[in-house]
Amino acid sequence: MNWSRYGPNALLFRFAEKIGDESFATSFAITRELERNPPEGMVEFVPAFTTLLITFDNRERVLRIADQLLRRLERCATSKVVPAPVKEIPVTYDGPDLNRVAELHKLTTEEVAEVHAATTYKVYMLGFSPGFPYLGDLDSRLHTPRLASPRTRVAAGSVAIGGSHTGIYSVDSPGGWNIIGHTNLKLLDSTRDGAEMFFLRQGDRVRFVPQHG
Repeated sequence: MNWSRYGPNALLFRFAEKIGDESFATSFAITRELERNPPEGMVEFVPAFTTLLITFDNRERVLRIADQLLRRLERCATSKVVPAPVKEIPVTYDGPDLNRVAELHKLTTEEVAEVHAATTYKVYMLGFSPGFPYLGDLDSRLHTPRLASPRTRVAAGSVAIGGSHTGIYSVDSPGGWNIIGHTNLKLLDSTRDGAEMFFLRQGDRVRFVPQHG
């Protein structure tokens, strides 16, 4: 693990070189540590696949705390953390790109749904829009390039595939992922505060439950 300056008031910690079970466990551990015991002067932190950005309230604090915080996060990364429970998300496989994804991979639409729902996914990060989960471990049989021309509007709740990841649009927004279904579950509740507004958080695990009819 190492750190570098990121603008005047922030530190960027790199805790892994590639995405995988080890980087996921490390990110989960250090995220929970920062939630429980935030360092003095921390304004916010943003976990990503292999990095963690922490913003502080002033530039003087940044260099003073960097090495100490690095050692603390390294110790945390080697500790055992109880995995997050699996959250189930109901999904109806009826998306506008479902047929094309099936044809591309020489599968039936039923097989696409079956393969997609068979995996327990990891929430590696939230990004792109508030509460949008990047879910790793998509079966390689479903890896599908993003659309050449993104849609100007994708409805909230759309379940989609982008490259080697799957995800769920949390709000109405533009988007270039392949939409294979939808869920009626709300991923973003703006009536709540802070992290409580998000149904999914970094470190969660997810299973899709097919709905019929």
